[in-house]
Amino acid sequence: MNLEDNKQVVAQWFDSTWWENYDPEIIKKFADEKIVMQYPIHGKHKWSGAIITMIDRLRSAFPDLKFWVNWDLVAEWNYVVGRWEWGWIHTWWDFSDLPAGKLKANSGKKLYFTGMTVFKLKNWKVLEEIWEEDALKAGLQLDIIKVNN
Repeated sequence: MNLEDNKQVVAQWFDSTWWENYDPEIIKKFADEKIVMQYPIHGKHKWSGAIITMIDRLRSAFPDLKFWVNWDLVAEWNYVVGRWEWGWIHTWWDFSDLPAGKLKANSGKKLYFTGMTVFKLKNWKVLEEIWEEDALKAGLQLDIIKVNN
């Protein structure tokens, strides 16, 4: 694969995972059988079925999810990096997939944060998707992390 091919896979992955036209079949198509996805807020997930389950739960808990890629994707060797923004309001069921705490159903909490994702690819497959997100800001906005003054 060349660098443009790698960026195309990641663009399809982002588009099919986080934008309005969610399509878990793209995850199945591009996920390596030993894929590792790690988000600071959600922990580590392995294999496409677990990843799809986590994304399904997240998208149903936050049905108005908005996702923007801020810059052009950057590719080098077998890595692609994308910088993004996320925003939504928690308007559905309780959400307990967070290592720092749990959201009660329909909390109405507004969330906006930024981050970057590093993808590792080989032969049209995503081997790793590692997020670095502003988890502290997200935890404070969701009221699952408390700051003592």
